[in-house]
Amino acid sequence: MTKQILVPVANGTEDLEAVVLIDILRRSGAQVTVASIQDLTVECANGVRLVADKKFSDCLARQFDLIVLPGGDKGAKHFQENADLIAMLKSQDHAGRFIAAICASPALVLEHHGIIHGRAATCYPSYEDMLKNKAKINDRVVVDGNLITSRSPGTALEFALKLVEIVVGAEKAQQITQGVLARV
Repeated sequence: MTKQILVPVANGTEDLEAVVLIDILRRSGAQVTVASIQDLTVECANGVRLVADKKFSDCLARQFDLIVLPGGDKGAKHFQENADLIAMLKSQDHAGRFIAAICASPALVLEHHGIIHGRAATCYPSYEDMLKNKAKINDRVVVDGNLITSRSPGTALEFALKLVEIVVGAEKAQQITQGVLARV
């Protein structure tokens, strides 16, 4: 069965993180839905414009194997303020399905709303003080149960490949790694 993955986006989302996540997750064969919590076209943190597949409100009744939040300070703050997204993340966590976040989102969204629950996580260095559990704060990618977090745009590829490994399988992650690195 094809894995279902949701990537929310908003104005101010970190461009590189969003594009890398969407690209690598789609290469895995998963059904990736890019859903805007605002207008269908969002302007990312560095001016890249993304056109979402659908509005986030159209995804509320669906169930996903993974919900992954890109970062970006302003984008993460928009996520933080969206009650429907927070409710979906809490439901996802309660059901034991995967939640992932990178950059500002682990701190500004997940920790802020009590979704991390003291589990080990990492985030962008300027938000580290917001995380309660600092056991793995300096790790590039942290997996603690159904929670996967990462630090910054510089770890986006590694993070995306870890998500593929966990949700789709190690063999597919290895195939993508070989394909991507063969082009360098």
